[in-house]
Amino acid sequence: MSNFRRKTIPYLFISPFFIGFLIFWAYPVARALWLSFFQQTGIGVPPIFAGFGNYIQLWSDGRFLKALFNTSYYAAGSVFIIVPLALLLAIVLSLGLRFRHFFRLFFFVPVITSSVVVAIMFVLIFDHRYGLLNNMVLAPLGLPRLKWFLDPRLVMPSIIIIGIWKWTGINALYFIAGLQNIPRELGEAATIDGANGWQSFRYITLPLLRPVLLFVVVLAIIGSYNLFAEPYLLAGQGGGPSDSGLFMTVYLYMTGFRFLKFGYASAIGYTMVVIVLVLSLIQLKALGAFRET
Repeated sequence: MSNFRRKTIPYLFISPFFIGFLIFWAYPVARALWLSFFQQTGIGVPPIFAGFGNYIQLWSDGRFLKALFNTSYYAAGSVFIIVPLALLLAIVLSLGLRFRHFFRLFFFVPVITSSVVVAIMFVLIFDHRYGLLNNMVLAPLGLPRLKWFLDPRLVMPSIIIIGIWKWTGINALYFIAGLQNIPRELGEAATIDGANGWQSFRYITLPLLRPVLLFVVVLAIIGSYNLFAEPYLLAGQGGGPSDSGLFMTVYLYMTGFRFLKFGYASAIGYTMVVIVLVLSLIQLKALGAFRET
């Protein structure tokens, strides 16, 4: 085998990945960035250069601002409700609870379940006439039946409840892995020194969980701003009553594929990129990712 063939054959084996990467990721991303500076409505229509016009228009677009608010609402729920619940669940399961391995196994079920299946399941659970939640939980307590996805005030809490069901378990597994890597000797030493349970958690467990917490929080933010299937299927294709379930991903989809405003949709997409990047950097900074150890 010649020296030239010996050098080129390895690159031929890995070339399918790079070809696919260039065609299906790099080119669309670059094309969308270019298109975000143009106005193009419809297929085959020549684009008109608009500069930053699409980006400026976003901040006077009421539907975009509503979608931004709803998405940020869900992201706040992910960070301040789902993540603490996952940490609490991880701590409980790490205390020697019986059948904890059984519970850990089933934490994967919500994550591997198709989002469409999850949406169909929760349509039945949240149905205001025949739903499990109204008939099996609220009615026996004498509480009124709630129109979960028909009441604008309840649409976002309903989607957050679905997020709790889907993501609490897998996040708890991340925290369990982090808790298992904390030496028990540190907790025992703190107890000998007179620290109570809360002080041990606050000054030993939580700081040592910082890498896992950072990972989970950043993933929660990224996932929140990429959520599409649940709000699209549950709140309706139009965003639900009074756009109460309109997410940025759904608005991007509607703008690009229903109204065929490709330049404006591209601007929405890159605005989402900037927002996620800024929020992730804030979380990295707040949790000390840039601190020297």
